[in-house]
Order: sequence, then structure tokens, then C-alpha cells
Amino acid sequence: MASEVETEREAIEDPIAYFLEDQRYHGRSERTIAEHERVLRAFEAFVESEETPGGPVESPAEAGRRECMAWVHSLRGDLEPGTIATYASYVHRFYDYMTQVGAFESNPMALVVREMDESIDTNPARREISVPDMREFVAGIPHPLERAVVLTLLKTGVRVGELCNLDLRDLSMPVESCEMTLEPRVQLDGRPNSLYVDSEPVRGKTVNGEERTASNKRKRATVIPVDDELRRVLEEWLAIRPDAASPAGPLFLDTGGSWGQRLEPSDIRYMVESHAREYGWYQTGGGAAENVTPHYFRHFFTTHLRDRTGDRGVVKYLRGDVASDVIDTYTHNWGDQVRRVYERNVYSLL
Repeated sequence: MASEVETEREAIEDPIAYFLEDQRYHGRSERTIAEHERVLRAFEAFVESEETPGGPVESPAEAGRRECMAWVHSLRGDLEPGTIATYASYVHRFYDYMTQVGAFESNPMALVVREMDESIDTNPARREISVPDMREFVAGIPHPLERAVVLTLLKTGVRVGELCNLDLRDLSMPVESCEMTLEPRVQLDGRPNSLYVDSEPVRGKTVNGEERTASNKRKRATVIPVDDELRRVLEEWLAIRPDAASPAGPLFLDTGGSWGQRLEPSDIRYMVESHAREYGWYQTGGGAAENVTPHYFRHFFTTHLRDRTGDRGVVKYLRGDVASDVIDTYTHNWGDQVRRVYERNVYSLL
């Protein structure tokens, strides 16, 4: 058996081409394969260059943890942290696969990725708010629209643009208090009480019959559970939701001067800032370390749900931060690996 493995290792002259060909056999799209190849070839060029700590290696098969760490470090300053994490996940998947098929002896990127996971969305200088304090803050928001918007941000971790781009078809849940029947998109079939956050909307692009003014930053669509609290607040909003001016049927609409129009990111930011100021959580010039903003709610979601679950994979899936292969894992076993973990651990805010 050992000799067969050694023979296979010797036969693979180009490990990256071997890996990509296998991914093609597994049904990966050409676009995904091309993106993986671009990143993996850049990684290969780095570890075979003089830039590595101990000098160049012959191929990625000979690279170790320090070479992987040095490559990740070389990306900082030029790329956003989320992009770096995605690229690292590509290399991690490459090594993991090659190790499983017996072509490589180990995966030197495994520890590097684990260390990167530890630092996800952390900022030691950022204001930290407890669940009881956030619960008191939510209790002080009387308007059904504003309450639904804030609770959706807090319970799902979606970005501002992603919340603005939600349509009625992206929500699957029973609505009993008003004469409304939701008709969810097919991606929510068999997944009641859930929210679909698409990756398609881009500023200036027409989606579902409406040109969008905000972009979603997810690389892949995500299905997020809707728990009892969020369902109740959304139902209260839907009971008073005005008719939409757009044929797309936006979920969240303006009830002020732009009556019936889709809410825009600036509307959400103003809404959150107003309530945060009243509560003493927002000061002019305070900056991200002190002020509570819609993005802070994403940080709150990440911190508290991750601490409660101990499952960084599920939290990263819900945030939309992970690469396509990880998303596929949770998508195919969504009920057990996402809904169950989420419902057992999500914090109560009402």
C-alpha cells in the first residue's frame, strides 16, 4: 500500500493541475476552478521564490507552516481581511484534498487557517455590549419597522446592503395576523422560517425587476434561520407594511417621506444612529470603537453566537464569509448543521 502511495506521489508532476482536474470531475464550475487556479498559482510562485523565510522550496508539496504563514502575511496591506481568508481557504482545501488522496504527507495550512479563524471580526478596542443591555436597547424601539430592521440585523448578522436588498420572496414563514401569504423563492422550499440572503444583487444591476442601489458582498447565497422572536417582530411589521412602489416587493419599505420605497443603507444607518444616540451609544466623532452602528450589530452577532455555539464554521456560514466548498457542506446538511445549532444557541432579545 505504501509503495502505491509513493508511486502516485512521484507520478504527480503538477499537484495544482491534478487537484483542479479532480475538482472538475467533482462538478465544480469553470469559474470556480479558474479562481482557485489563480490563487494557487500565486501561492506556488511565492513558496518557490526567494521571499519565503527559509528560501525557496521545490513545490507546494515541500512547503511547511512557516511558508504558508509568510504567504498570508504577504497579502496583508493589499487585500481585505475577508479576501485573504478566502484565499487561505483555497490553499487549505488544496492541501487537505491532496493529503486525503495520499499525494501529500500533511496539510501545513490547517493550523494557519485555524489561527485566522480565532481572529474573526475581533477588535479589542471596540465597545462590548452584553445581551441584557442589548435587550433593553431593543425594548426602547417602538416603531414596528425600526424594531424589525434592528432585530433582523442583530439576529442574522447581515450587512446593511444585504438587508436593504431583501424582498418578500426571500422570507419563508407563516403570517397569521394579517391578510398576506408569502410566496418564497424555490431555494427556500422545505426550509420554513428562514431568510434567503442572495449573492446576486449589485449596485446598478436589475434583480427581480428592480435596479438595486446597494450591493451584497456574499460570494454565495446563504439561508439563515428565523427564530420565534424575529418571526414575531417581522409579522408585526408586515401587518402595517405599505404597498410597495417596486414590483420586486421589497421586504423593508420607507414609511416616511419616501413612502413605499425600498429602504436604502443611509436610511438604516440614520435609524440605528438615532436610537443609539438616545441610548448613549453614539457620539459624534466617536468612531467605530465607541459608536453602535449597523456594522456593530454584525460584530455583536458574531461574538455572542460564536461564544455560545463554539462552532466557528456555522457562524462563518451565516455571515457569508466562507469559501464555496465550506458553504456547500452546510447547505447540503442545513437542518442539522445550521438550524439546529442556531436555534439552540441564539440569544433572546425580547
